[in-house]
Amino acid sequence: MNVEEAKQRITALSEEIRKHNYSYYVLSRPVVSDYDFDILLQELIRLEQQFPELIEKDSPSQQVGGEITKEFRQVIHRYPMLSLGNTYSENEIRDFETRVHRIVGEQVGYVCELKFDGVAIGITYRDGRMAYAVTRGDGIQGDDVTANIKTIKSIPLKLQGSDYPDEFEIRGEIILPHSSFEKINLQRQEDGEEPFANPRNAASGSIKMQDSAEVAKRHLDCFFYYILGENTSFNSHYEGMMKARSWGFKISEHTIRCNTIEDIFDYLKTAEKLRNDLPFDIDGVVIKVNSISQQEMLGFTAKSPRWAIAYKFKAEQATSRLLSVDFQVGRTGAVTPVANLQPVLLAGTIVKRATLHNADVVAALDVRIGDVVFVEKGGEIIPKIAGVEKDLRKPDSKPLVFAKTCPECGSTLKRNEGESAWYCPNEAGCPPQIKGKLEHFISRRAMNIDSLGEGKVELLYDKGLIHNAADLYDLTFDQLIGLEKIYPATDEKKTRTVSFREKTVNNILTGIEMSKQVPFDRVLYAVGIRFVGETVARKLALHFLSMDNLRNADLTSLTDVGEIGDKIAGSILNFFSDPKATALIDRLKLAGINFEMNPALNPRKSYKLNGLTFVITGVFEKYSRDGLKKIIEENGGKNVGSISAKTSYVLAGSDMGPEKRKKAAKLKIPIISEDDFLRMLNME
Repeated sequence: MNVEEAKQRITALSEEIRKHNYSYYVLSRPVVSDYDFDILLQELIRLEQQFPELIEKDSPSQQVGGEITKEFRQVIHRYPMLSLGNTYSENEIRDFETRVHRIVGEQVGYVCELKFDGVAIGITYRDGRMAYAVTRGDGIQGDDVTANIKTIKSIPLKLQGSDYPDEFEIRGEIILPHSSFEKINLQRQEDGEEPFANPRNAASGSIKMQDSAEVAKRHLDCFFYYILGENTSFNSHYEGMMKARSWGFKISEHTIRCNTIEDIFDYLKTAEKLRNDLPFDIDGVVIKVNSISQQEMLGFTAKSPRWAIAYKFKAEQATSRLLSVDFQVGRTGAVTPVANLQPVLLAGTIVKRATLHNADVVAALDVRIGDVVFVEKGGEIIPKIAGVEKDLRKPDSKPLVFAKTCPECGSTLKRNEGESAWYCPNEAGCPPQIKGKLEHFISRRAMNIDSLGEGKVELLYDKGLIHNAADLYDLTFDQLIGLEKIYPATDEKKTRTVSFREKTVNNILTGIEMSKQVPFDRVLYAVGIRFVGETVARKLALHFLSMDNLRNADLTSLTDVGEIGDKIAGSILNFFSDPKATALIDRLKLAGINFEMNPALNPRKSYKLNGLTFVITGVFEKYSRDGLKKIIEENGGKNVGSISAKTSYVLAGSDMGPEKRKKAAKLKIPIISEDDFLRMLNME
């Protein structure tokens, strides 16, 4: 066979295999036997090995895997991957509908979809071919896991048809079907490894494996639910999903349109009944406004779209007996009561411990040692005590007394006004707080020093080598080599030995050195200022651009940052007024940690709109609503969803709602056109 003959045969085989993949993995209607399919695939692989110059990036052979990824590249999302607001009752859904109508002011249609319990993924296609796939990460940037995603047979490497945009992103949920999950856990138990707790954990671990051939063996699946792009031709979400199905994407057959809120409630009941019969896990339903133009009118908050909401199913519940209560100290010093229970099977796992949250919850439940309690998984992840079967209570039971002193260091606990948690104030001397802060600092979403995981921080602390994050950057090879400690078994962990050999030490020192390149916003999150999570840290980093600027900020300049209130601002000021905290910052700076925002990661182009607040309404000619919002943010302005006395301008296109026009006139808020706005920025 010559090259031209091989090329023709490879093309024919590739097309035939793609069709069979689509029929089997997307439509669930196989047209050939597994044996016949394997013969075709083996012939393709054999020809590609014989003529390697003919291998295409989107060849079906690439879905077998084999690429090794030693480190996952970080990719900034073109469109932030936001999360959905959660609701647990029909009344909250009615509130959602009321908010939608208040802003849109017209007839609204909805789409209801199953909420898959898996791992979010965003995949970009160019000219009908998969370009790259990125995990959610922190919502701003994620890991490039393209090699692993290519192994999932239900995800097309090359699209069908021709009416897709030149470039677009489609988002979906990577899931592990029950059948695959059971096989993986059976194999892990045979290999002497701990089984995965649930399919979601297994899916998450699978897409971050370094060997894509191993990922291919996991038999992951994917459902898609959202398209983003500049040149999409559809007017509704449902239409977009049907288009995506025609291009070869797997869209759930349970995606339906609903015209009324009663239709939505009917769907919720159907989905809850369906839940236990599906071959994969779901944990709720997603409700979306169908019209794309109405979605644009509703817009986004900092964390989630205003045009969609997730209805979470009620958690599975079981009963057990409360044997005792421990009080645990977290990295912030908050003391959490943890219930020790008679082991009980709940949502597929054996539960021995459950949270009681705080003193207020303990008092409200009136939970007592010896009580029969109702246990459920909050968000289907963390077990919690949801109630007490008081009819079965022993007559001599006594109310549970919350701890008065820290169970670790003996300090008297304190409670801040307006807060529910009791705190140990001994930040610098309480071991769980010190170790918790160090573990937070090295975590993947913070400094990402993964070579220090698996108990190594605990060993370094126990050996007296580290007491705060800055100490990490003073560690030497000679200090680390040969360190070893055996930790006894607990209810949660088996006996374990942590030891530092040459390779381990070199990996640790390399990881610490590489952490000096971590972007400033993640450094700020890693430092562990109370109430400064990932989203707040990024907002502060983008606004102040450096640690020095943030350190010198006063209350007014802090609260001028969007969504930073007095509580967060006060915490930041308290942090920088603490000599121990500022000494830590100084040492980290001296070690070479990145304390300035990289201009390449800063979307801000100017400060022309600094201090100005805009409400966008209507339909525009030159830019989409999201495009205008992006321009506002890039130039220092702020977008809000509703008109108030604090609004600087209403940026109005055609079809501006009469109610908004009346409100703007009443409050004397200037209404400007798209051209007026562009002239403000010299962009006309």
